[in-house]
Amino acid sequence: MQPKRILIVDDSPTLRASLRLCLEGAGYEVIEAENGIDGLRKLNNLKREGSRVSLIISDIIMPKMDGITFVKEVKKTPFCYTPIIILTTERDETKRQEGREAGAAGWLVKPFKPQQLLWTIKKFIR
Repeated sequence: MQPKRILIVDDSPTLRASLRLCLEGAGYEVIEAENGIDGLRKLNNLKREGSRVSLIISDIIMPKMDGITFVKEVKKTPFCYTPIIILTTERDETKRQEGREAGAAGWLVKPFKPQQLLWTIKKFIR
């Protein structure tokens, strides 16, 4: 059986590497994007290949395209039903509500505990 694929969208190479280590260690396949525009490009490439992702993890505060805008844009694509978890340093309830309204399914605050992240992912990926 093919491993479940997760797209990570975050401008921090260190955080992407940390997420990759955690997720691949749990048996997931990982695709990385450095901002929302790059994330949409990666999704477009997957669509062309006829591939999919099981989950998207996105930061909020990124250059070129922030996470809320990215979530809204994903919801206009064939990946509109793919669950999106926001992983951010942002603790503001207003931002959290904005993320929910954009279509994010979950919200985790950095720094994250690997077991907390994996538990949250398992709620969305079977």
